[in-house]
Amino acid sequence: MIRACALMDLPPGEAVRIVGPHAPIAVFNADDVLYAIDDTCTHQDASLSEGWLEGCFVECPLHAASFDLRTGEPTCLPAKRPVKTYPVFVKDGVVYVDVEVNKDVA
Repeated sequence: MIRACALMDLPPGEAVRIVGPHAPIAVFNADDVLYAIDDTCTHQDASLSEGWLEGCFVECPLHAASFDLRTGEPTCLPAKRPVKTYPVFVKDGVVYVDVEVNKDVA
């Protein structure tokens, strides 16, 4: 488990980028539901945590690829490959990402 931030520091509509064991991870608060995905767009190296959040979708700031935060699946071109998703937990007001249990995608 990786500590992401205090829950109060991640208001709805915002994201935070944390250091993961292999690559950065983006944690999003989408209308009070927390999601964590690999932070790097699978189309080209761009930080998804710097993208635009709408509902449970994030749009890459570089070429407008979009990803479903629930599944990691791309929802439009130019991205064709999904990003990994991770379980998110809140304990005592702190947001944690479980990097040991992730949805491996290729």
